[in-house]
Amino acid sequence: MRQLLRPPRLAPGARVAVVAPSGPVPEERLEAGLDVLRGWDLDPVVAPHVLGRHREFDYLAGTDAQRAADLQNVWCDPAVAAVLCARGGYGAQRMVDLLDWEAMRAAGPKVFAGFSDITVLHQAFATRLGLVTLYGPAAAGVDFLKNSRAQEHLRATLFEPESVRTVTAVPPGGTALVPGRARGVTLGGCLSLLASDLGTPHALAGARGGLLLIEDVGESPYRIDRYLTQLLRTGWLDGVAGILLGSWAACGPYEELRAVLADRLGGLGVPVVEEFGFGHGEGALTMPLGIAAELDTSTGRLTFDAPALS
Repeated sequence: MRQLLRPPRLAPGARVAVVAPSGPVPEERLEAGLDVLRGWDLDPVVAPHVLGRHREFDYLAGTDAQRAADLQNVWCDPAVAAVLCARGGYGAQRMVDLLDWEAMRAAGPKVFAGFSDITVLHQAFATRLGLVTLYGPAAAGVDFLKNSRAQEHLRATLFEPESVRTVTAVPPGGTALVPGRARGVTLGGCLSLLASDLGTPHALAGARGGLLLIEDVGESPYRIDRYLTQLLRTGWLDGVAGILLGSWAACGPYEELRAVLADRLGGLGVPVVEEFGFGHGEGALTMPLGIAAELDTSTGRLTFDAPALS
């Protein structure tokens, strides 16, 4: 894993575009999210299909081509300083191959943020653009709208990234599943998406030398076992430096899930910290991907070598 290019931080008055590369967003949630962004003195604009729905598949915010065009157009707009995903859901895998990565690279670096299904795009931004991205709350996400901690951590990362160079797990989490210290470049996201993205043109080749961040939602322990086993069998986890486990909302009794995580990850012989506070849980932290950092499981802290944004 190599450290990636950090995009510029945001300044008051910056224009930010909200897109829906996966699922559609209820209008009231979108408006509430835009109000939060305006409260940060940002100028939010909405891509055309954020409120759209596919005619046959109502879990998609418009056709694959429409969602890809929305993302590409705002990314290539020189007036836009950041692109924020409205939500996850499902659909990023269907549109990622339609993006013109040469045109997006030519547009230069800017902030990209989202989580869950957006994991597919985080991987593509790393491999195709060599760019640091933010695995953090969705602009119209339920938790983001109601939780001040999630809002403040994202806001600080966008405007004052040096103030959150050290990320401390949300109490009472951050305990060591496997104790130790580790250094590496952050990568990862939603576990099921990392597994399903294996072997695709835009996926990272592996986690060697990296600090892997993983979390998921609504997956039973045996499914978590299956995803981790797939990553192990393909060699994708070979050489990983350390692992941070986020939230596992609606993934079954945690003690049962914890046994699976220990069984599948304990044999790697690297530090593993659990319940770190990012992902689908309440008050989710914003985690930069693509920056060198040090993990200390004894304190439940991740310290980045540099701020997420320049």
